[in-house]
Amino acid sequence: MTRKIIEKIKIKNFKRFKEFEVKFNDSINLLIGDNEAGKSTILSAIDLVLSGSRSKVESCGLDNMFNSEVIQNFLASNKKYEDLPILYIELYFNDQTNKDLDGKNNSDEVKTHGLALRCEPRDDLSKEIKDILQQKESNFPFEFYSITFKTFEGSSYTSYRKYMRHLFLDNTEIDNEYATKSYIKTLYNNTIINDSEKNRHQNEYRKHKENFKDSVLGDLNSRVSSDEYSFSIRNNSRANLETDLTIKEGDIDLVNRGKGRQCFIKTEFALQKNQKELDVILIEEPENHLSHINMKKLIDTINKSENKQLFITTHSNLISSRLDLRKSILLNSNSTLPILLDQLPKDTAKFFMKAPDNNVLEFIFSKKVILVEGDSEFMLMESFYTNVTSNKLENSDIHVISVGGTSFKHYFNIAKELKIKTAVVTDNDGNYKENCVDRYSSYKDSNMGIFSETDDKIPTFEISMYQNNSKICDELFKAGRRTLTVQDYMLSNKTNCAFELLEKKSTEIKPPQYIVDAIQWIKK
Repeated sequence: MTRKIIEKIKIKNFKRFKEFEVKFNDSINLLIGDNEAGKSTILSAIDLVLSGSRSKVESCGLDNMFNSEVIQNFLASNKKYEDLPILYIELYFNDQTNKDLDGKNNSDEVKTHGLALRCEPRDDLSKEIKDILQQKESNFPFEFYSITFKTFEGSSYTSYRKYMRHLFLDNTEIDNEYATKSYIKTLYNNTIINDSEKNRHQNEYRKHKENFKDSVLGDLNSRVSSDEYSFSIRNNSRANLETDLTIKEGDIDLVNRGKGRQCFIKTEFALQKNQKELDVILIEEPENHLSHINMKKLIDTINKSENKQLFITTHSNLISSRLDLRKSILLNSNSTLPILLDQLPKDTAKFFMKAPDNNVLEFIFSKKVILVEGDSEFMLMESFYTNVTSNKLENSDIHVISVGGTSFKHYFNIAKELKIKTAVVTDNDGNYKENCVDRYSSYKDSNMGIFSETDDKIPTFEISMYQNNSKICDELFKAGRRTLTVQDYMLSNKTNCAFELLEKKSTEIKPPQYIVDAIQWIKK
């Protein structure tokens, strides 16, 4: 049986996206971005189209779904009927050998498989719409728009026909009772074998309710004086098997677990293999409420998932890197153009998957970065920047990140893909040519710079600091050095010495020239 995959999404005038298009990975898609970048919008778009639910669209409200800038621009124009904006979301599938999905009813005008949600003005109400547009008030005719769900073949579909089985798991709404019930209902319907089994469950559950009414409530009702009234058990759309279902871990109900455990259980349960596989799982910020250890367990669970296409929004460095950066779709609140890291070298992706917890997202969403390899340089860099530029680092677009010296190349590989201006401040370790020139010879780019002492006799930052600030260092560290020279004492107590310099002499210390060069280069 052909596995069902969403290959691409195209969006027009939906929420923050006037125009948006991106291709998807067939396994995991990590939607990474800052606040208001559109991560949740993409999950919502996929959910709306796959659900085929008009009521979902109506509950969202077209006035909330349409791109606000597009609406404002139309109202500020001549407000011509033919210029009214339309909204659509198109999901392009792989070949699912389903002729009902195959057609040219898409904006690409190519014969392929897919589904689309369209919201556009109703031509049969054009006269009423034109009357509204002639009014002086800024009144957009949302109520006169049609909401249609159609396959690329051109047939309409509803929530009763599922072309792809999907689940939306929103961990930001962990306390929402309706969201929890919807989650359990979806999982139940994708776990039962067929409609016959479901009908049998519902029939047996209704019989149990009737038995309870007759046996347990019988005595109570016999004492009710009126023949017209009696106690009974609700059995309707709001009180049936699906609404009463819950999930337990051991003997404890899901809703009685802590938020973090609820997040973990819901995700793990959704990812399990069952007879009726979910095709698509949408997960909103799985790191919510999770401890570091449980987040690692969850990542392992996601990595082991099979036969499902996952779409995950996250702000977590750990999730982003451990689930493979090459499967990332980067979004930025200042742009609607997605950036993919699918061309990232495999060894770099593997490095971030295996490396100790890193700050790769901080790097990815920076415009300019100074990479240093030690705590000492990191602690003092802010003072260095102020002393060199007379401005504060926090007011610049420059971030300082401390990483291991052996990982600079991997950050350069990301910088190359994303055009991040990156200055590496490093020790020469006694061989400037080998360690600072030859090692990075393949990274010839105007956005990449290597800065170090060129003198092999000055192999480390501490030695360079002492030679540039010997009077200050002698004054601060002479008493505590015992048998060591001040320079050797600084080499043996790197972090403590850097902290003392920062605390007592931050405005007086003179940064080494190679760090001055790095600062002047990065700020241009």
